[in-house]
Amino acid sequence: MFRLDNKVAIVTGAAGGIGLACTELLAASGAKVALVDCQADHLAEATKNVQEKGIAKGYQLDVTDIPAIAPTVSRIRQELGEVDILVCSAGTNIPKLAQEVTEADWDTILSINTKGLFFCNQAVAIQSMIPRKTGAIVNIASMFSLVGGPKRAPYCASKGGVAQLTRAEAIDWAPYNIRVNAVAPTFILTNLTRGYLSDPEFKAYVLDNTPLHCLATVGDVAAATCFLASDEAKMITGVILPVDAGWTAR
Repeated sequence: MFRLDNKVAIVTGAAGGIGLACTELLAASGAKVALVDCQADHLAEATKNVQEKGIAKGYQLDVTDIPAIAPTVSRIRQELGEVDILVCSAGTNIPKLAQEVTEADWDTILSINTKGLFFCNQAVAIQSMIPRKTGAIVNIASMFSLVGGPKRAPYCASKGGVAQLTRAEAIDWAPYNIRVNAVAPTFILTNLTRGYLSDPEFKAYVLDNTPLHCLATVGDVAAATCFLASDEAKMITGVILPVDAGWTAR
């Protein structure tokens, strides 16, 4: 396990799925973790669970509320300390064929997955990482930031945006010793995917297109995320790391 003692980490989308797994592993690795999520009830429960593994505190925030992001980051800095690690995991999808996508669908997906993520990156960089000339940002992208997929036009666009933002930020913030990377997971059983992965035909499609013929777990993604956030990855920046059991190798 990579040690992150005395580090302060923020995780968005922290109340469930990949975000929660990341908070648990970060806390178990010694980091003080700020769990950020828009769902108050789930956030309180998640925070309580993470506190059994280490130091953690919950902060309610909707990442689409851009003016609220900077004050939340400021509060976290005051209560937990300067931010060493940011993991942006908040995300959503509305599976539809491209011809069925509405403007509202597009705006919902892009506002969370791409716009909210960027302004979280920016707020943490400006307030805490650039002045101290240190930090690690890990954005949760998707294998669909690298390849296309059915019924995912806005999602692919949003996650492709995450990949390109990650690369661009890695260049802009390298002079400040800030590393920016992304993890690109395959299909993982979470509340976001549970509905269509319960369909035997769709699950067979996924497994048939995965060379290792298995689904990744939230723990697999958390392990890759914590590695990229750790000092062991000090020479890695601007990388989109697939955690996809070989899907994008085909």
